[in-house]
Amino acid sequence: MRLICRFADQAFTVALNDSPAARDLLSLLPLDLTIEDYAQNEKIASLPRKLTEEGAAPFGNEAVGDVCTYAPWGNLVFFHAPYRFSRGLIRLGRVEGDIAPLRRRGTYPLSVIAHG
Repeated sequence: MRLICRFADQAFTVALNDSPAARDLLSLLPLDLTIEDYAQNEKIASLPRKLTEEGAAPFGNEAVGDVCTYAPWGNLVFFHAPYRFSRGLIRLGRVEGDIAPLRRRGTYPLSVIAHG
């Protein structure tokens, strides 16, 4: 399961894991959202509804490029710099390849579609 995300003439692919939350995200596609900077290490986009928390559990091996949902807010989180797990994060997958598009500062329309 993969997503293509596009904003500000940038595009990147996300490889989703096989979790209930990732499958729930797929059920919402296609999506037109707004992506914006949050803190110094992530971009976020508000979803139309919260994703399921079924099967959610704490995780380790946090890495740049992780894509998560933050359950309390119901948003997508794209990490472009190091971070630490915090309660409420559910990993959905990881950006494949270059994360440079996520480092572009600002607020933009975001398109998310299924790929393959």
